[in-house]
Amino acid sequence: MPLSLSLPLALAASVVEALIGYPAPLYRAIGHPVTWMGRWLEWLEASLDRPAASFAMRRASGVVALCLYLAPVALVAWAATRALLPRGALGFAALAVLAASLPAQRSLSSHVKAVADGLDAGLDDGRRAVALIVGRNPAALDEAGVARAAIESLAENFSDGVVAPILWTALGGLVGGALYKAINTADSMIGHKDDRHRAFGWAAARLDDVVNLPASRLAALWLILAAALTPGASARAAARAVWRDASLHRSPNAGWPEAAIAGALGLKLAGPRVYGDRLVDDAFMGAGRREADAADIKRALRLYGPACVIQAMALAGVAATLLAFPVRY
Repeated sequence: MPLSLSLPLALAASVVEALIGYPAPLYRAIGHPVTWMGRWLEWLEASLDRPAASFAMRRASGVVALCLYLAPVALVAWAATRALLPRGALGFAALAVLAASLPAQRSLSSHVKAVADGLDAGLDDGRRAVALIVGRNPAALDEAGVARAAIESLAENFSDGVVAPILWTALGGLVGGALYKAINTADSMIGHKDDRHRAFGWAAARLDDVVNLPASRLAALWLILAAALTPGASARAAARAVWRDASLHRSPNAGWPEAAIAGALGLKLAGPRVYGDRLVDDAFMGAGRREADAADIKRALRLYGPACVIQAMALAGVAATLLAFPVRY
């Protein structure tokens, strides 16, 4: 799909998803593309991962599983594009609706807002809400820990749940967006460093790092620009935190949006955290205060909204430029 079509497709998909999200009745009826991908990967893992095999064999099996996992995703997305694109405006609209299942602007905002609402009601409610979006033990979190976890989740998921699927849809149409979503889903399921997944999930984790590299940088840029438009936020401090801290994060990508949002809001995020019974010693993002509360989550959401709009405006600007000055292929 040429950029002259994939860019408008990404823009249309982001607008549709922001307006209606993924309807709950549809999810109850047929599930979600991510759940379909997850079931396929679960079957591949059960079939190909042999705990008794050597580390090298298990890693090779993970590479094979990843290829077998991604191939049908690409094929289905390609077939849908081939079937719908020649049907004019209605076909393009149908493609946009399909692509709208890939980003998660609306659901991310809803889940993070639920943490703020929960904290307003009490610490236990906040812990229950944050447990739905982070992997750390909520029982070990105080009010500030719950708030920081929600803001960190908002920042990281803005990158890999919003910016990245829209970016790869803009570059590769439905096929590009679907492949990205499949890679990200694989990383969330098997790309861990525990004994079970360290070998078999190695390829999924490394590939996810690569495909999220450009999106994490863009996410930081959108947050810095949004801070310039958001009362009470600092674009200069956001840019300074990204420059100083982003590369220190244990993840090659998560530090960029986390540092940006920490600097913009005057917070200090990340640092040592407990996941399950394991302490992860990470660098701090930002140089502000560690004490955070529900009001800070709401401030982060006020930054998140303009960042999503800025991304849509950037897509529209590039699409309009290509329309005015078409590229010859």
